[in-house]
Amino acid sequence: MIDDERPGTYQGRALPRPGEDLVDQGLAFDVGTLLSRRRVLGLLGLGAAGLGLAACGTGSGDAATATTGVAGGGSGLTEIPEETNGPYPADGTNGPNVLERSGVIRRDITGSFGASTTKAPGIAMTLTLTVLNMAEGGSPFTGVAVYVWQCDRDGAYSMYSAGLENENYLRGVQIADGDGAVVFDSIFPACYPGRWPHVHFEVYPDMAGIGDAGKRLATSQVALPQRTCDAVYATTGYERSVATLADLTLATDNVFGDDGGAHQIGAVTGDVNTGFRVALTVPVDPSTTPDGGSAPGGTGGPGAPPGQGDRPGGSALPGRPGPSVSP
Repeated sequence: MIDDERPGTYQGRALPRPGEDLVDQGLAFDVGTLLSRRRVLGLLGLGAAGLGLAACGTGSGDAATATTGVAGGGSGLTEIPEETNGPYPADGTNGPNVLERSGVIRRDITGSFGASTTKAPGIAMTLTLTVLNMAEGGSPFTGVAVYVWQCDRDGAYSMYSAGLENENYLRGVQIADGDGAVVFDSIFPACYPGRWPHVHFEVYPDMAGIGDAGKRLATSQVALPQRTCDAVYATTGYERSVATLADLTLATDNVFGDDGGAHQIGAVTGDVNTGFRVALTVPVDPSTTPDGGSAPGGTGGPGAPPGQGDRPGGSALPGRPGPSVSP
């Protein structure tokens, strides 16, 4: 095959940084490449939801996802509850901003990207979020950008916890496909003091607006079912989470406690050997004003242990740097 690529171009597009590697061309170039691939998949009748959800039909199940209740926008859906983004968002609201980095658009978030290739160990977990537009009768919210982040097996957060300031694993962005779905390959998070096991996410209207806190459509969290947590925490590497989880319930959690996470508990299939598949439907009403989002700078939001709110990276779990505050 004859290579028709001209120097300084990729797939006929000029490289903004011709002297650097393809993965270092910047966020705008990444978005253009992603959208080009999406158009090809659309012609083939494929999408992230079709590929990801097909794998979710087998294995043991856990926790049905609640998505109906108080009507909003005429859709009959309940809008996903607004929650704090906690003290470790890396979305630019309190310092670090992973959303500005080329490479953040990715499905596999288990490893760091850029200068590091460190991979977070743990039980495999694939997370599928299906975003629905309540202002359009609950139709798929195609094109929204979803940013997810979580702690690792030890309860620590990349870019913040001591020793992990130069890592960015367990963070990534995907663009919702024609079904409104985004899929992330990750690991099951730990349970650290004060918080029920969870995954954070933010929804932006499109890729162009990501990283601008004022444009967020929703900020929320996925709660993980207790039966699944018990199974994972019985495996090697998660031992410290056993006692921590025993001290918590969804009703006493400082984020999910107002309703026990009724609209945020993921539906789970799978097992510790093959990995778990977690799915949550995320109804979003773009006509409402989000009332969650950023925690106050330096305090980490509700749940900070006395005297630790200003010390991101303090030890939350014995023998390992971890979050010092709860959200």
